[in-house]
Amino acid sequence: MTVQDTAKRAKEAAVRLSSLSTELKNRCLMEMADTLRNRAEEILKESAEDVRKAEISVEKGKLGPPLLKRLKLDASKLDQMILSIESVAAMKDPVGEVLGKTLLDDGLVLSRVACPIGVIGVIFESRPDAVTQIGSLCFKSGNSVILKGGSEAGRSIRILVESMNEALSKFPEVPVGVFNMVETREDVSAMLDLDRLIDLLIPRGSNELVRYIQSHTKIPVLGHSDGICNVYVDIDVDLPSATELVVDSKCQYPGVCNAAENLLVHREIAGEVLPLVRKELEENGVLLKGCEETQKILQGISPATDKDWDTEYLDLILSIKVVADLTEAIDFINLHGSGHTDAILTKDQGSARQFFSGVDSSSVLHNCSTRFADGFRYGLGAEVGISTNKTHARGPVGLEGLVIYQYRLEGSGQTVAQYSGKGGKKFKHKPLAE
Repeated sequence: MTVQDTAKRAKEAAVRLSSLSTELKNRCLMEMADTLRNRAEEILKESAEDVRKAEISVEKGKLGPPLLKRLKLDASKLDQMILSIESVAAMKDPVGEVLGKTLLDDGLVLSRVACPIGVIGVIFESRPDAVTQIGSLCFKSGNSVILKGGSEAGRSIRILVESMNEALSKFPEVPVGVFNMVETREDVSAMLDLDRLIDLLIPRGSNELVRYIQSHTKIPVLGHSDGICNVYVDIDVDLPSATELVVDSKCQYPGVCNAAENLLVHREIAGEVLPLVRKELEENGVLLKGCEETQKILQGISPATDKDWDTEYLDLILSIKVVADLTEAIDFINLHGSGHTDAILTKDQGSARQFFSGVDSSSVLHNCSTRFADGFRYGLGAEVGISTNKTHARGPVGLEGLVIYQYRLEGSGQTVAQYSGKGGKKFKHKPLAE
Protein backbone atom coordinates (compact mmCIF):
# COMPACT_ATOMS: atom_id res chain seq x y z
CA MET A 1 0.00 0.00 0.00
CA THR A 2 1.35 3.43 -0.95
CA VAL A 3 1.49 6.33 1.48
CA GLN A 4 -1.29 8.01 -0.50
CA ASP A 5 -3.46 4.88 -0.20
CA THR A 6 -2.77 4.80 3.54
CA ALA A 7 -3.75 8.46 3.88
CA LYS A 8 -6.95 7.91 1.87
CA ARG A 9 -7.91 5.05 4.14
CA ALA A 10 -7.16 7.18 7.19
CA LYS A 11 -9.31 9.99 5.76
CA GLU A 12 -12.25 7.65 5.26
CA ALA A 13 -11.78 6.29 8.78
CA ALA A 14 -11.71 9.80 10.24
CA VAL A 15 -15.11 10.63 8.76
CA ARG A 16 -16.69 7.61 10.48
CA LEU A 17 -14.74 8.05 13.70
CA SER A 18 -16.19 11.49 14.29
CA SER A 19 -19.64 10.03 14.92
CA LEU A 20 -18.67 7.19 17.31
CA SER A 21 -20.23 7.39 20.76
CA THR A 22 -18.15 8.11 23.82
CA GLU A 23 -19.23 4.80 25.33
CA LEU A 24 -17.97 2.85 22.32
CA LYS A 25 -14.67 4.74 22.19
CA ASN A 26 -14.06 4.01 25.87
CA ARG A 27 -14.79 0.31 25.40
CA CYS A 28 -12.30 0.26 22.53
CA LEU A 29 -9.64 1.94 24.64
CA MET A 30 -10.09 -0.55 27.47
CA GLU A 31 -9.80 -3.38 24.95
CA MET A 32 -6.57 -1.83 23.67
CA ALA A 33 -5.20 -1.81 27.22
CA ASP A 34 -6.18 -5.45 27.71
CA THR A 35 -4.59 -6.45 24.40
CA LEU A 36 -1.29 -4.86 25.40
CA ARG A 37 -1.40 -6.74 28.70
CA ASN A 38 -2.09 -10.03 26.93
CA ARG A 39 0.72 -9.44 24.43
CA ALA A 40 3.20 -8.01 26.93
CA GLU A 41 5.72 -10.81 26.48
CA GLU A 42 5.76 -10.38 22.68
CA ILE A 43 6.00 -6.60 22.95
CA LEU A 44 8.94 -6.72 25.36
CA LYS A 45 10.68 -9.29 23.17
CA GLU A 46 10.41 -7.06 20.10
CA SER A 47 11.56 -4.07 22.12
CA ALA A 48 14.58 -5.98 23.42
CA GLU A 49 15.60 -6.73 19.83
CA ASP A 50 15.35 -3.02 18.95
CA VAL A 51 17.50 -2.20 21.97
CA ARG A 52 20.08 -4.86 21.09
CA LYS A 53 20.54 -3.42 17.59
CA ALA A 54 20.54 0.14 18.92
CA GLU A 55 23.31 -0.69 21.39
CA ILE A 56 25.46 -1.84 18.48
CA SER A 57 24.68 1.43 16.66
CA VAL A 58 25.69 3.42 19.76
CA GLU A 59 28.99 1.53 19.95
CA LYS A 60 29.64 2.39 16.30
CA GLY A 61 28.75 6.03 16.89
CA LYS A 62 25.72 5.86 14.59
CA LEU A 63 23.15 6.52 17.33
CA GLY A 64 23.30 8.86 20.32
CA PRO A 65 23.05 7.44 23.87
CA PRO A 66 20.00 9.63 24.71
CA LEU A 67 18.00 7.94 21.94
CA LEU A 68 18.95 4.55 23.33
CA LYS A 69 17.62 5.55 26.75
CA ARG A 70 14.29 6.64 25.23
CA LEU A 71 14.06 3.41 23.28
CA LYS A 72 14.22 1.02 26.23
CA LEU A 73 10.92 -0.58 27.22
CA ASP A 74 10.57 -2.77 30.29
CA ALA A 75 7.59 -4.28 32.10
CA SER A 76 7.20 -1.27 34.37
CA LYS A 77 7.16 1.17 31.46
CA LEU A 78 4.69 -0.99 29.57
CA ASP A 79 2.42 -0.98 32.63
CA GLN A 80 2.55 2.81 32.61
CA MET A 81 1.63 2.86 28.92
CA ILE A 82 -1.39 0.66 29.65
CA LEU A 83 -2.45 2.84 32.58
CA SER A 84 -2.14 5.88 30.33
CA ILE A 85 -4.60 4.37 27.84
CA GLU A 86 -7.02 3.62 30.67
CA SER A 87 -6.69 7.16 31.98
CA VAL A 88 -7.63 8.52 28.54
CA ALA A 89 -10.72 6.29 28.57
CA ALA A 90 -11.72 7.82 31.89
CA MET A 91 -11.42 11.38 30.64
CA LYS A 92 -14.23 13.57 29.36
CA ASP A 93 -14.81 13.27 25.62
CA PRO A 94 -14.21 16.69 24.03
CA VAL A 95 -16.04 15.82 20.78
CA GLY A 96 -19.47 17.43 20.58
CA GLU A 97 -18.91 19.77 23.52
CA VAL A 98 -20.73 23.07 23.03
CA LEU A 99 -18.10 25.77 23.46
CA GLY A 100 -20.47 28.69 23.09
CA LYS A 101 -24.01 29.54 22.04
CA THR A 102 -25.49 32.81 20.75
CA LEU A 103 -29.08 33.82 20.02
CA LEU A 104 -28.84 35.75 16.77
CA ASP A 105 -32.60 36.26 16.73
CA ASP A 106 -35.69 34.39 17.84
CA GLY A 107 -35.50 30.96 16.25
CA LEU A 108 -31.94 31.54 15.00
CA VAL A 109 -29.30 30.05 17.30
CA LEU A 110 -25.58 29.77 16.60
CA SER A 111 -23.46 27.15 18.43
CA ARG A 112 -19.71 26.58 18.40
CA VAL A 113 -19.12 22.85 18.83
CA ALA A 114 -15.86 20.91 19.29
CA CYS A 115 -15.12 18.43 16.52
CA PRO A 116 -12.15 16.24 15.47
CA ILE A 117 -9.37 17.64 13.31
CA GLY A 118 -9.37 14.61 10.98
CA VAL A 119 -6.17 12.86 9.93
CA ILE A 120 -3.08 13.56 12.03
CA GLY A 121 0.43 12.61 10.96
CA VAL A 122 2.98 12.25 13.75
CA ILE A 123 6.71 11.97 13.08
CA PHE A 124 8.77 11.08 16.14
CA GLU A 125 12.02 9.50 17.31
CA SER A 126 12.67 6.44 19.38
CA ARG A 127 10.17 6.33 22.27
CA PRO A 128 7.74 3.39 21.86
CA ASP A 129 5.49 4.84 24.56
CA ALA A 130 4.68 7.68 22.15
CA VAL A 131 2.69 5.17 20.08
CA THR A 132 0.14 4.41 22.80
CA GLN A 133 -0.05 8.00 24.02
CA ILE A 134 -0.63 9.37 20.54
CA GLY A 135 -2.92 6.52 19.50
CA SER A 136 -5.21 6.68 22.53
CA LEU A 137 -5.53 10.47 22.45
CA CYS A 138 -6.21 10.61 18.72
CA PHE A 139 -8.82 7.85 18.96
CA LYS A 140 -10.66 9.40 21.93
CA SER A 141 -10.74 12.77 20.13
CA GLY A 142 -12.10 11.16 16.95
CA ASN A 143 -8.99 11.44 14.77
CA SER A 144 -7.24 8.80 12.70
CA VAL A 145 -3.45 8.86 12.81
CA ILE A 146 -0.45 8.04 10.63
CA LEU A 147 2.65 7.25 12.70
CA LYS A 148 6.25 7.49 11.55
CA GLY A 149 8.69 6.56 14.27
CA GLY A 150 12.45 6.26 14.20
CA SER A 151 13.83 3.20 12.43
CA GLU A 152 15.65 2.24 15.63
CA ALA A 153 12.22 1.53 17.21
CA GLY A 154 10.73 -0.23 14.19
CA ARG A 155 9.90 -3.57 15.81
CA SER A 156 8.43 -1.97 18.94
CA ILE A 157 6.26 0.45 16.98
CA ARG A 158 5.07 -2.25 14.59
CA ILE A 159 3.84 -4.61 17.30
CA LEU A 160 2.20 -1.81 19.28
CA VAL A 161 0.27 -0.55 16.23
CA GLU A 162 -0.63 -4.14 15.36
CA SER A 163 -1.90 -4.73 18.91
CA MET A 164 -4.03 -1.58 18.95
CA ASN A 165 -5.56 -2.44 15.58
CA GLU A 166 -6.21 -5.98 16.81
CA ALA A 167 -8.22 -4.52 19.69
CA LEU A 168 -10.27 -2.29 17.37
CA SER A 169 -10.98 -5.18 14.99
CA LYS A 170 -13.29 -6.64 17.66
CA PHE A 171 -15.69 -3.74 17.15
CA PRO A 172 -17.42 -3.82 13.73
CA GLU A 173 -18.61 -0.22 14.15
CA VAL A 174 -15.00 1.01 14.12
CA PRO A 175 -13.58 1.56 10.62
CA VAL A 176 -10.33 0.09 9.35
CA GLY A 177 -7.55 2.66 9.06
CA VAL A 178 -7.65 4.34 12.46
CA PHE A 179 -4.03 3.52 13.33
CA ASN A 180 -1.57 3.55 10.44
CA MET A 181 2.20 3.25 10.24
CA VAL A 182 4.76 4.27 7.63
CA GLU A 183 8.42 3.38 7.97
CA THR A 184 10.86 5.07 5.58
CA ARG A 185 12.19 8.57 4.95
CA GLU A 186 10.66 8.37 1.50
CA ASP A 187 7.30 7.79 3.19
CA VAL A 188 7.75 11.01 5.15
CA SER A 189 8.48 12.96 1.95
CA ALA A 190 5.35 11.49 0.42
CA MET A 191 3.27 12.46 3.47
CA LEU A 192 4.35 16.10 3.18
CA ASP A 193 2.67 16.36 -0.23
CA LEU A 194 -0.71 15.07 0.95
CA ASP A 195 -2.25 18.34 2.11
CA ARG A 196 -5.67 17.27 0.80
CA LEU A 197 -5.65 14.11 2.91
CA ILE A 198 -3.65 14.91 6.07
CA ASP A 199 -5.05 17.72 8.24
CA LEU A 200 -2.25 18.24 10.78
CA LEU A 201 1.39 17.20 11.18
CA ILE A 202 3.06 16.88 14.57
CA PRO A 203 6.84 16.44 14.38
CA ARG A 204 8.44 15.38 17.68
CA GLY A 205 12.18 15.83 17.49
CA SER A 206 14.93 18.36 16.91
CA ASN A 207 14.51 21.94 15.73
CA GLU A 208 16.04 20.83 12.44
CA LEU A 209 13.30 18.22 11.97
CA VAL A 210 10.52 20.67 12.81
CA ARG A 211 11.91 23.36 10.51
CA TYR A 212 12.36 20.85 7.69
CA ILE A 213 8.75 19.68 7.99
CA GLN A 214 7.43 23.24 8.17
CA SER A 215 9.35 24.34 5.07
CA HIS A 216 8.44 21.33 2.93
CA THR A 217 4.68 21.06 3.32
CA LYS A 218 1.42 22.99 3.00
CA ILE A 219 -0.07 20.96 5.85
CA PRO A 220 -0.43 22.85 9.16
CA VAL A 221 2.38 21.86 11.54
CA LEU A 222 2.13 21.74 15.33
CA GLY A 223 5.78 22.16 16.24
CA HIS A 224 7.34 20.10 19.00
CA SER A 225 10.95 21.20 18.95
CA ASP A 226 13.96 21.15 21.29
CA GLY A 227 13.39 21.36 25.01
CA ILE A 228 16.02 23.90 26.08
CA CYS A 229 14.62 24.42 29.56
CA ASN A 230 16.01 26.84 32.12
CA VAL A 231 15.88 27.06 35.91
CA TYR A 232 16.53 30.45 37.51
CA VAL A 233 17.47 30.70 41.21
CA ASP A 234 16.46 34.16 42.42
CA ILE A 235 17.98 36.11 45.32
CA ASP A 236 15.28 35.30 47.89
CA VAL A 237 15.22 31.53 47.93
CA ASP A 238 15.12 28.53 50.25
CA LEU A 239 18.51 26.96 49.53
CA PRO A 240 17.79 23.30 50.42
CA SER A 241 14.56 23.33 48.42
CA ALA A 242 16.20 25.10 45.47
CA THR A 243 19.02 22.54 45.40
CA GLU A 244 16.55 19.66 45.41
CA LEU A 245 14.50 21.22 42.61
CA VAL A 246 17.55 21.86 40.43
CA VAL A 247 18.68 18.25 40.86
CA ASP A 248 15.21 16.90 40.04
CA SER A 249 14.89 19.15 36.97
CA LYS A 250 18.19 17.84 35.61
CA CYS A 251 18.56 14.30 36.93
CA GLN A 252 15.13 12.71 37.42
CA TYR A 253 15.14 11.72 33.72
CA PRO A 254 17.70 13.69 31.71
CA GLY A 255 16.84 12.21 28.31
CA VAL A 256 13.55 14.06 27.86
CA CYS A 257 12.49 17.46 26.55
CA ASN A 258 11.41 18.89 29.93
CA ALA A 259 14.73 18.27 31.70
CA ALA A 260 16.71 21.41 32.56
CA GLU A 261 19.67 22.27 30.34
CA ASN A 262 20.65 25.70 31.74
CA LEU A 263 20.85 26.88 35.35
CA LEU A 264 20.79 30.63 36.04
CA VAL A 265 21.72 32.00 39.46
CA HIS A 266 21.39 35.53 40.85
CA ARG A 267 24.84 37.04 41.37
CA GLU A 268 24.25 38.01 45.01
CA ILE A 269 23.64 34.41 46.13
CA ALA A 270 25.76 32.54 43.58
CA GLY A 271 28.53 32.01 46.15
CA GLU A 272 26.10 30.20 48.45
CA VAL A 273 24.01 28.34 45.89
CA LEU A 274 26.56 27.02 43.45
CA PRO A 275 28.75 24.96 45.84
CA LEU A 276 25.63 23.25 47.25
CA VAL A 277 24.23 22.57 43.80
CA ARG A 278 27.59 21.36 42.50
CA LYS A 279 27.91 18.77 45.26
CA GLU A 280 24.46 17.29 44.64
CA LEU A 281 24.69 17.38 40.86
CA GLU A 282 28.13 15.81 40.67
CA GLU A 283 27.03 13.07 43.07
CA ASN A 284 24.36 12.33 40.45
CA GLY A 285 26.97 12.16 37.69
CA VAL A 286 26.27 15.53 36.07
CA LEU A 287 29.02 17.23 34.04
CA LEU A 288 28.95 20.96 34.75
CA LYS A 289 29.87 23.80 32.40
CA GLY A 290 29.89 27.43 33.46
CA CYS A 291 30.34 31.05 32.50
CA GLU A 292 33.45 32.93 33.69
CA GLU A 293 31.84 33.97 36.99
CA THR A 294 30.66 30.42 37.63
CA GLN A 295 34.16 29.06 36.98
CA LYS A 296 35.59 31.43 39.59
CA ILE A 297 33.18 30.06 42.19
CA LEU A 298 33.34 26.44 41.04
CA GLN A 299 36.95 25.96 40.12
CA GLY A 300 37.78 23.12 37.79
CA ILE A 301 34.53 22.96 35.81
CA SER A 302 34.50 23.26 32.02
CA PRO A 303 33.79 26.61 30.35
CA ALA A 304 30.35 27.06 28.77
CA THR A 305 30.42 28.35 25.20
CA ASP A 306 27.75 30.36 23.38
CA LYS A 307 26.70 27.12 21.69
CA ASP A 308 26.13 25.43 25.05
CA TRP A 309 23.38 27.88 26.02
CA ASP A 310 21.44 26.76 22.93
CA THR A 311 22.02 23.01 23.28
CA GLU A 312 19.52 20.37 24.32
CA TYR A 313 21.88 17.83 25.90
CA LEU A 314 19.31 15.12 26.79
CA ASP A 315 22.08 13.85 29.04
CA LEU A 316 23.72 14.47 32.42
CA ILE A 317 25.25 17.79 31.37
CA LEU A 318 24.23 21.22 32.70
CA SER A 319 25.36 24.72 31.74
CA ILE A 320 25.44 27.36 34.50
CA LYS A 321 25.34 31.15 34.18
CA VAL A 322 25.50 33.83 36.88
CA VAL A 323 23.14 36.72 36.09
CA ALA A 324 22.87 40.21 37.58
CA ASP A 325 19.16 40.06 38.33
CA LEU A 326 15.72 38.76 37.35
CA THR A 327 15.55 40.97 34.26
CA GLU A 328 18.76 39.51 32.87
CA ALA A 329 17.49 36.00 33.60
CA ILE A 330 14.26 36.65 31.69
CA ASP A 331 16.16 38.15 28.75
CA PHE A 332 18.52 35.17 28.68
CA ILE A 333 15.66 32.67 28.71
CA ASN A 334 13.77 34.43 25.92
CA LEU A 335 16.96 34.54 23.84
CA HIS A 336 18.32 31.03 24.43
CA GLY A 337 15.32 28.96 25.56
CA SER A 338 13.11 27.09 23.12
CA GLY A 339 9.78 28.27 24.50
CA HIS A 340 9.21 24.91 26.17
CA THR A 341 9.44 25.07 30.00
CA ASP A 342 11.21 27.44 32.35
CA ALA A 343 11.15 27.74 36.15
CA ILE A 344 11.92 30.35 38.80
CA LEU A 345 12.86 29.38 42.35
CA THR A 346 12.04 32.21 44.76
CA LYS A 347 10.09 33.10 47.89
CA ASP A 348 9.22 36.50 46.41
CA GLN A 349 5.74 36.41 44.86
CA GLY A 350 6.40 39.67 43.01
CA SER A 351 9.44 38.16 41.30
CA ALA A 352 7.41 35.08 40.40
CA ARG A 353 4.68 37.22 38.81
CA GLN A 354 7.29 39.18 36.83
CA PHE A 355 8.80 35.89 35.64
CA PHE A 356 5.38 34.55 34.61
CA SER A 357 4.57 37.63 32.57
CA GLY A 358 8.06 38.09 31.13
CA VAL A 359 9.05 34.57 30.03
CA ASP A 360 7.57 33.63 26.66
CA SER A 361 7.28 29.86 27.05
CA SER A 362 4.46 27.33 26.86
CA SER A 363 4.96 26.34 30.52
CA VAL A 364 6.31 28.70 33.20
CA LEU A 365 6.77 27.28 36.70
CA HIS A 366 7.37 28.66 40.20
CA ASN A 367 9.11 26.63 42.91
CA CYS A 368 8.74 23.26 41.22
CA SER A 369 10.70 21.02 38.86
CA THR A 370 10.59 21.49 35.10
CA ARG A 371 9.78 17.79 34.88
CA PHE A 372 6.17 18.59 35.81
CA ALA A 373 5.59 19.93 32.27
CA ASP A 374 3.95 16.75 31.02
CA GLY A 375 0.50 15.79 29.76
CA PHE A 376 -0.08 13.06 32.33
CA ARG A 377 1.13 15.22 35.24
CA TYR A 378 -1.03 18.12 34.03
CA GLY A 379 -4.06 15.85 34.14
CA LEU A 380 -4.42 15.58 30.37
CA GLY A 381 -4.25 11.76 30.45
CA ALA A 382 -1.29 11.70 28.06
CA GLU A 383 0.14 13.93 25.34
CA VAL A 384 0.90 13.74 21.64
CA GLY A 385 3.73 16.16 22.26
CA ILE A 386 4.57 19.52 23.78
CA SER A 387 3.88 22.33 21.39
CA THR A 388 6.02 25.44 21.38
CA ASN A 389 3.66 27.04 18.85
CA LYS A 390 1.43 29.99 19.72
CA THR A 391 -1.57 28.87 17.68
CA HIS A 392 -4.37 26.38 18.36
CA ALA A 393 -2.58 24.33 21.04
CA ARG A 394 0.40 25.16 23.25
CA GLY A 395 2.32 23.18 25.85
CA PRO A 396 1.41 19.52 26.47
CA VAL A 397 -1.14 18.64 23.79
CA GLY A 398 -3.86 16.35 25.10
CA LEU A 399 -7.46 15.77 24.04
CA GLU A 400 -8.42 19.44 23.88
CA GLY A 401 -5.51 20.16 21.54
CA LEU A 402 -6.72 17.48 19.11
CA VAL A 403 -10.12 19.01 18.42
CA ILE A 404 -11.09 22.11 16.51
CA TYR A 405 -14.56 23.59 16.35
CA GLN A 406 -17.44 23.95 13.94
CA TYR A 407 -20.13 26.63 13.84
CA ARG A 408 -23.65 25.22 13.72
CA LEU A 409 -26.56 27.53 12.95
CA GLU A 410 -30.12 26.38 13.68
CA GLY A 411 -32.76 28.49 11.94
CA SER A 412 -36.49 28.51 11.33
CA GLY A 413 -36.77 29.86 7.80
CA GLN A 414 -34.83 33.14 8.15
CA THR A 415 -33.24 34.82 5.12
CA VAL A 416 -30.45 37.39 5.06
CA ALA A 417 -32.75 39.73 3.10
CA GLN A 418 -34.89 40.06 6.23
CA TYR A 419 -31.93 41.69 8.02
CA SER A 420 -30.84 43.96 5.16
CA GLY A 421 -31.66 47.55 4.27
CA LYS A 422 -33.24 50.37 6.25
CA GLY A 423 -36.23 48.45 7.50
CA GLY A 424 -34.31 45.24 8.13
CA LYS A 425 -34.62 43.33 11.36
CA LYS A 426 -31.92 43.75 14.02
CA PHE A 427 -29.82 40.90 15.38
CA LYS A 428 -30.05 40.25 19.11
CA HIS A 429 -26.58 38.62 19.47
CA LYS A 430 -27.41 37.45 22.95
CA PRO A 431 -25.07 34.93 24.63
CA LEU A 432 -26.94 31.84 25.79
CA ALA A 433 -26.14 29.38 28.55
CA GLU A 434 -24.58 26.25 27.09
